[in-house]
Amino acid sequence: MKNKIPLIIIAIALVIGIGLIFIGGTKGNKTNTNIAPAGSTQNIEVKNGIQYITINAKGGYSPRITTAKAGIPTKLIVKTNGTFDCSASLRIGSVGFQKVLQNTGEETIDLGTPKTGPLQGVCGMGMYNFVVNFE
Repeated sequence: MKNKIPLIIIAIALVIGIGLIFIGGTKGNKTNTNIAPAGSTQNIEVKNGIQYITINAKGGYSPRITTAKAGIPTKLIVKTNGTFDCSASLRIGSVGFQKVLQNTGEETIDLGTPKTGPLQGVCGMGMYNFVVNFE
């Protein structure tokens, strides 16, 4: 019984430590700043009749949710800056795009003229994603 007590203490300490890591990962009740506010055009620009949507890829995608206009020619610009995680491996199934992006740079993806509905991008491991809702 004496030999089991240190093992039990170590097991309890491990469980508490792992729990603190997961609980400590939440930042309280902050709002998600990774979502472009409704009606926001902070990552959307229309130039010469073409809509440009910019997504940053590093440790995930930002913003994660964007609302854009449907029915106009659109290009998606994915920016990387020292991106060495799985968000550099991007797949957008609905347009047949799959590529490992440069660690630092921009990738312009022609989306054609999107119809109403969502367009989803996902990293190579399926951990990170983003959605562009066309309205």
